[in-house]
Amino acid sequence: MDRQGRPAFEHRAEAPGEREGRVSERLVVIGAIARAHGLSGEVRVTPMTDHPERFGRLRECLLWDTARDRREQHRITAVRRQGTAVLVTLEGCDSAEAATALVGRLVALPEDDALPLAPGHFYPWQLEGCRVVTEDGREVGRVTGIERSPAQDLWVVADEAREHLIPAVPEIVSEVDLEARRVVIRPPEGLLDL
Repeated sequence: MDRQGRPAFEHRAEAPGEREGRVSERLVVIGAIARAHGLSGEVRVTPMTDHPERFGRLRECLLWDTARDRREQHRITAVRRQGTAVLVTLEGCDSAEAATALVGRLVALPEDDALPLAPGHFYPWQLEGCRVVTEDGREVGRVTGIERSPAQDLWVVADEAREHLIPAVPEIVSEVDLEARRVVIRPPEGLLDL
């Protein structure tokens, strides 16, 4: 989000094993396979990134089956846009049946491959775990998640007793310090009482 409240978006997710404490690579999800396209094994991907053009530069990706906690490296042989979707051809996926078997998988990259952002911008997933305080120093909680909505993102901020939804707008979010893992907010009267 920059000072005008525009977030950059790519979803970071835990890779299998992170919750159990095993060393594992964190992933950035850039799309989801929605369905097979045609008879030759092409898949239709719904982008989950502000930069769907990045698919055209990819040569490899991870397909993440979150239901089974499995991820597989795949080589990308062709990419083309169709409206808001991206049509992707994967090496070895050469039939409609093979493509259908991939429906629901997430298209992911290692976290290190997230696109660099301009100063003052950040990815919403970078906020997870940040302390949230008011301008007068009152502790509100920690960011535990991001809910996307048409108007603006809502940051889920929880303490031991309750959960707050904080609109990610510059009138409320006055400072984001990722180095210090701290967010300062200026909540309007009553926001923290909801």
